[in-house]
Amino acid sequence: MLKYLEKLEGIVVRSLVIMMALVVLFASLDLAWIIVKDLSTPPYLLFDVNRLLEIFGMFLLVLIGIELLESIRMYLDHRLVHVEVVMTVAIIAIARKVIILDVKDLDGLKLIGIGVIIVALAGGYVYIKRCYRDGSICAPERRDA
Repeated sequence: MLKYLEKLEGIVVRSLVIMMALVVLFASLDLAWIIVKDLSTPPYLLFDVNRLLEIFGMFLLVLIGIELLESIRMYLDHRLVHVEVVMTVAIIAIARKVIILDVKDLDGLKLIGIGVIIVALAGGYVYIKRCYRDGSICAPERRDA
Protein backbone atom coordinates (compact mmCIF):
# COMPACT_ATOMS: atom_id res chain seq x y z
CA MET A 1 0.00 0.00 0.00
CA LEU A 2 2.81 2.41 0.89
CA LYS A 3 4.47 1.72 -2.45
CA TYR A 4 1.33 2.84 -4.30
CA LEU A 5 1.06 6.00 -2.23
CA GLU A 6 4.67 6.88 -3.05
CA LYS A 7 3.99 6.34 -6.76
CA LEU A 8 0.88 8.50 -6.54
CA GLU A 9 2.83 11.21 -4.73
CA GLY A 10 5.50 11.13 -7.44
CA ILE A 11 2.88 11.47 -10.17
CA VAL A 12 1.20 14.38 -8.41
CA VAL A 13 4.49 16.21 -7.79
CA ARG A 14 5.63 15.73 -11.39
CA SER A 15 2.29 16.99 -12.69
CA LEU A 16 2.62 20.02 -10.40
CA VAL A 17 6.06 20.74 -11.86
CA ILE A 18 4.68 20.56 -15.40
CA MET A 19 1.68 22.76 -14.59
CA MET A 20 3.80 25.31 -12.71
CA ALA A 21 6.31 25.42 -15.57
CA LEU A 22 3.46 26.10 -18.00
CA VAL A 23 2.04 28.83 -15.78
CA VAL A 24 5.45 30.50 -15.46
CA LEU A 25 6.01 30.23 -19.23
CA PHE A 26 2.63 31.75 -20.10
CA ALA A 27 2.96 34.45 -17.45
CA SER A 28 6.37 35.37 -18.89
CA LEU A 29 4.94 35.50 -22.40
CA ASP A 30 2.04 37.62 -21.17
CA LEU A 31 4.44 40.00 -19.46
CA ALA A 32 6.57 40.27 -22.63
CA TRP A 33 3.44 40.92 -24.71
CA ILE A 34 2.28 43.67 -22.36
CA ILE A 35 5.69 45.36 -22.44
CA VAL A 36 5.93 45.21 -26.25
CA LYS A 37 2.34 46.41 -26.66
CA ASP A 38 2.78 49.31 -24.22
CA LEU A 39 6.07 50.39 -25.78
CA SER A 40 4.59 50.36 -29.29
CA THR A 41 1.53 52.51 -28.54
CA PRO A 42 1.59 56.31 -28.26
CA PRO A 43 3.37 57.84 -26.43
CA TYR A 44 6.09 55.57 -27.76
CA LEU A 45 8.72 54.10 -25.42
CA LEU A 46 7.03 55.57 -22.34
CA PHE A 47 5.08 53.96 -19.52
CA ASP A 48 2.43 55.48 -17.34
CA VAL A 49 3.38 55.26 -13.65
CA ASN A 50 0.39 53.06 -12.82
CA ARG A 51 1.15 50.76 -15.75
CA LEU A 52 4.79 50.58 -14.68
CA LEU A 53 3.74 49.48 -11.19
CA GLU A 54 1.47 46.87 -12.75
CA ILE A 55 4.37 45.57 -14.88
CA PHE A 56 6.63 45.39 -11.80
CA GLY A 57 3.90 43.44 -10.02
CA MET A 58 3.63 40.99 -12.90
CA PHE A 59 7.42 40.64 -13.02
CA LEU A 60 7.48 39.75 -9.33
CA LEU A 61 4.60 37.35 -9.90
CA VAL A 62 6.72 35.50 -12.46
CA LEU A 63 9.59 35.40 -9.94
CA ILE A 64 7.23 33.93 -7.35
CA GLY A 65 6.25 31.24 -9.85
CA ILE A 66 9.91 30.46 -10.53
CA GLU A 67 10.65 30.16 -6.82
CA LEU A 68 7.61 27.90 -6.33
CA LEU A 69 8.81 25.78 -9.22
CA GLU A 70 12.22 25.54 -7.52
CA SER A 71 10.53 24.51 -4.27
CA ILE A 72 8.55 21.77 -5.99
CA ARG A 73 11.67 20.58 -7.82
CA MET A 74 13.65 20.41 -4.58
CA TYR A 75 10.83 18.41 -3.00
CA LEU A 76 10.94 16.03 -5.95
CA ASP A 77 14.73 15.64 -5.72
CA HIS A 78 15.18 15.48 -1.94
CA ARG A 79 11.71 14.74 -0.55
CA LEU A 80 11.88 17.75 1.74
CA VAL A 81 10.54 21.29 1.68
CA HIS A 82 13.40 23.77 1.58
CA VAL A 83 12.41 26.44 4.11
CA GLU A 84 14.71 29.08 2.64
CA VAL A 85 12.95 28.86 -0.73
CA VAL A 86 9.54 29.12 0.94
CA MET A 87 10.70 32.20 2.88
CA THR A 88 12.04 33.72 -0.34
CA VAL A 89 8.66 33.19 -2.03
CA ALA A 90 6.90 34.84 0.91
CA ILE A 91 9.27 37.81 0.87
CA ILE A 92 8.84 38.28 -2.89
CA ALA A 93 5.06 38.01 -2.49
CA ILE A 94 4.92 40.67 0.22
CA ALA A 95 7.32 42.86 -1.78
CA ARG A 96 4.97 42.56 -4.74
CA LYS A 97 2.07 43.55 -2.53
CA VAL A 98 3.93 46.59 -1.22
CA ILE A 99 4.99 47.69 -4.72
CA ILE A 100 1.48 47.59 -6.17
CA LEU A 101 -0.14 48.85 -2.97
CA ASP A 102 -2.22 52.02 -3.13
CA VAL A 103 -1.63 53.53 0.29
CA LYS A 104 -4.55 55.93 -0.05
CA ASP A 105 -7.03 53.05 0.06
CA LEU A 106 -5.72 51.45 3.27
CA ASP A 107 -6.19 52.40 6.88
CA GLY A 108 -3.30 52.60 9.34
CA LEU A 109 -3.99 49.24 10.97
CA LYS A 110 -3.58 47.36 7.69
CA LEU A 111 -0.33 49.19 6.97
CA ILE A 112 0.94 48.27 10.43
CA GLY A 113 -0.02 44.64 9.75
CA ILE A 114 1.90 44.62 6.47
CA GLY A 115 4.89 46.15 8.28
CA VAL A 116 4.75 43.45 10.95
CA ILE A 117 4.65 40.76 8.25
CA ILE A 118 7.69 42.30 6.55
CA VAL A 119 9.66 42.42 9.82
CA ALA A 120 8.66 38.85 10.72
CA LEU A 121 9.65 37.49 7.30
CA ALA A 122 12.95 39.37 7.33
CA GLY A 123 13.72 38.12 10.85
CA GLY A 124 12.83 34.55 9.91
CA TYR A 125 14.97 34.72 6.79
CA VAL A 126 17.97 36.06 8.72
CA TYR A 127 17.48 33.32 11.34
CA ILE A 128 17.36 30.60 8.69
CA LYS A 129 20.45 31.94 6.89
CA ARG A 130 22.33 32.14 10.19
CA CYS A 131 21.40 28.54 11.00
CA TYR A 132 22.66 27.36 7.61
CA ARG A 133 25.87 29.34 8.00
CA ASP A 134 26.51 28.04 11.53
CA GLY A 135 25.67 24.47 10.57
CA SER A 136 23.02 24.13 13.26
CA ILE A 137 19.69 22.48 12.59
CA CYS A 138 17.52 25.46 13.60
CA ALA A 139 15.58 23.39 16.08
CA PRO A 140 15.85 22.84 19.80
CA GLU A 141 17.63 19.66 20.76
CA ARG A 142 15.51 16.77 21.94
CA ARG A 143 16.26 15.33 25.30
CA ASP A 144 15.18 11.80 25.86
CA ALA A 145 13.74 11.37 29.37
